[in-house]
Amino acid sequence: MRRRPNRPQGFTLIEVLVALAIVAVALSAGLQATGSLTRMAERQPQQWLAQLCAENELIRLRLLRLLRQLPPVGESTTDCVQAGQTLTVRLRVNPTPNPSFRRVDALVDNPDPAAGGGQLLQLSTLAGRY
Repeated sequence: MRRRPNRPQGFTLIEVLVALAIVAVALSAGLQATGSLTRMAERQPQQWLAQLCAENELIRLRLLRLLRQLPPVGESTTDCVQAGQTLTVRLRVNPTPNPSFRRVDALVDNPDPAAGGGQLLQLSTLAGRY
């Protein structure tokens, strides 16, 4: 019978370092995911208010259509106050190949410069004559 030489038991330093690196990468990914979820949870109420403002402006345009008027081509800006916040709604009206329809985009801007400004929401629809 032949005996094997004695090998030390346990992990080598390289194996431990590789395991630590894997754990560090996994924890870093989890931290980034948690931060992303937190930012989205903070932004959700503002997006809901932006949705209300954009829908209000589009409904105002639909009421104009009851008077058989198409919205004029161009861009207009309106302030909308919801829950104590003033949001800016930009309406962009563009012509379409069919003269009986116009494309309307309602863009709501983020009023908080600390959040990086930018656009909170965009809704698009077609306005037409009856």
